[in-house]
Amino acid sequence: MQVTETLNEGLKRGYAITIPATELEEKVNAKLAEAQPEIEMKGFRKGKVPMPLLKKQFGARLMGEVMQEAVDGAMNKHFEESGDRPALQPDVKMTNEDWKEGDDVNVEMSYEALPAIPEVDVSGVELEKLVVKAEDAAVTEALENLASSAQEFEAREEGAASEDGDQVVIDFVGKVDGEAFDGGSAEDYPLTLGSNSFIPGFEEQLVGVKAGDAKDVTVTFPEEYGAEHLAGKEAVFSCTVKEVKAPKAAEINDELAKKFGAEDLDQLKGQISERLEAEYAGAARQVMKRAALDALAELVSFDLPPSLVEAEAKQIAHQLWHEENPDVQGHDHPEIEPTDEHNKLAERRVRLGLLLAEMGQKAEVEVTDQEMTQAIMQQARQYPGQERQFFEFIQQNAQMQQQLRAPIFEDKVIDLVFDQAKVSEKEVSKEDLQKAVEALEEE
Repeated sequence: MQVTETLNEGLKRGYAITIPATELEEKVNAKLAEAQPEIEMKGFRKGKVPMPLLKKQFGARLMGEVMQEAVDGAMNKHFEESGDRPALQPDVKMTNEDWKEGDDVNVEMSYEALPAIPEVDVSGVELEKLVVKAEDAAVTEALENLASSAQEFEAREEGAASEDGDQVVIDFVGKVDGEAFDGGSAEDYPLTLGSNSFIPGFEEQLVGVKAGDAKDVTVTFPEEYGAEHLAGKEAVFSCTVKEVKAPKAAEINDELAKKFGAEDLDQLKGQISERLEAEYAGAARQVMKRAALDALAELVSFDLPPSLVEAEAKQIAHQLWHEENPDVQGHDHPEIEPTDEHNKLAERRVRLGLLLAEMGQKAEVEVTDQEMTQAIMQQARQYPGQERQFFEFIQQNAQMQQQLRAPIFEDKVIDLVFDQAKVSEKEVSKEDLQKAVEALEEE
């Protein structure tokens, strides 16, 4: 086997590979000899089929296998000896298209090599960790929100009209073209006005009613309504108002705390405080992570594989276009050309991605099975009732596994940077932290 370099320009590599016909022939014969004892053929005893007949019967198929194995072997040997790591799958093609048995096989292989990543010393990097304490006002606000979510309803004064946000207890019968339809009737139904739980336009017509009122509510079912026989149809609901109730927030006391699993109000306050500070810490980490990435981007410079940058720029341009055109769900749209800004961002992402991967590899960073399982289960919660199917889908999809593994790996490498850098803490207000987070989103 002969390998000749044909291109060495920047990160671009090209090689001509020649596999001698004699080598291919030997490997085909070896495979036939290995299989011969187990082959049966009409007119011959098992293991006694003549080699020429075997070659005629199976030679062409085995030659294809041998050629593929030889090319793969040549590629693997080249990467082992050269130390090159291809940025993407190498482009491999056979150049003697008129090949026939007895000819050498000529192959061209081209690829972009990953660059050598320089060592990075982050011990001199200075980072600021924003710290926000859970203030009493924030805890009180959270308690009030919990009390509001645990609200109950109490009867309004006799003769009081309903308001938006009130609960009305009604009996109703719905009819289309004068005929009642299945599922269109109920008794003692508690409906919160403004909850948008009924057909659009229904709840608004019950604002201002009083207990004892009878009212016809006329609405039109949406065109995309689930029941086809009702979609787009006008319906009249004859409603009898039995009660009108005003919302009443739960009192902030030990009883409220027990509703949310705490022993008493003090424990609930402590839990809220911990949760708030965990949220603040998560946001502060994102701010410090961006600062760390900015510092890393300034510390290193190396050539980038054009194919990786181009692919990343196209992905960025495509994603941003869909964010600006949310009504377009599919990919049936004109080709989106990356701008200079997209290319610049792509270069940064590719450079940092390669750097973090190299740092993680040298530090022997690994994503554990437990961490992967947690990540999969977290994603699976987005598909209630289908968690098992989602889990099995991920297990069988290597690309999806990599998409879940990558951010975990990256965060572990970022933790290494935090450990080695000079980190100082700065206590700030919740508003200051929010501004810092918003600044990230604007970049």
